[in-house]
Amino acid sequence: MSARDRPRRVRRRAIPRPTTNLEPLDADQFVSPEFSSRARALALPYYEDALPAHDEFHANRVRDLALRLAADVDSPIDEELLAAAAWLHDIGRPLERTGEIDDHGRWAAREVGELLGTENVTTERLTAVQHCLRTHSIRSSSPDPERIEAKLLFDADKLDAIGAVGIVRLAAIVGERSERSGGRYAVIDDATAVRKATADQRDASLLREWASERLTALHTEPAQRLGASRWEYVVDFFERFRGEIGPDATR
Repeated sequence: MSARDRPRRVRRRAIPRPTTNLEPLDADQFVSPEFSSRARALALPYYEDALPAHDEFHANRVRDLALRLAADVDSPIDEELLAAAAWLHDIGRPLERTGEIDDHGRWAAREVGELLGTENVTTERLTAVQHCLRTHSIRSSSPDPERIEAKLLFDADKLDAIGAVGIVRLAAIVGERSERSGGRYAVIDDATAVRKATADQRDASLLREWASERLTALHTEPAQRLGASRWEYVVDFFERFRGEIGPDATR
């Protein structure tokens, strides 16, 4: 693998730990499978105005990925909590997109406090879900996940931005940001392979950079293995991309 193809390392800024109680949950505090089903039902209305990169299908993929990773972790995992948090993690995205809120993770944690507060959920369970929601973002302002379920949610969310699905999602995000800015957030070009005229603009290599940032941020070993596999596709995709553009295109 060439230096260009290796994912770029990203240093996450040190931030204060959350003050909530994050002691492991006792086995007798686990809830029935109805918990994640109820969380899904509560979450779906929030996704009605979501755009494709952060809609209910993304939430469903994150749930599936998180449970897949959990099956390969040698630690007790509350899979119902994990599945519930996956369904709820992006319920604030539509409001953040329109500028009504600034941080969809923190907002979701507060909103879930009200949603689950009437669902006969223990304080310990509610605190655990809120921690997962607050810590799932890659932003430097987001607290680091401490509980294993929060790490798995974070990793599953990032893996959905790597590989074939990830490239489609990241391209959709570029479209969303172009709409918000009223201009082109990035162009479908690669200044390193074709024209220097686009060197002062964001181009398709931005998607590669975003995927790389997410790959290097993964917490768990199963996620890192899967991420490495998906990264191979990202490398192949951009080799093909560069081969399809410019006067010397070969594909």
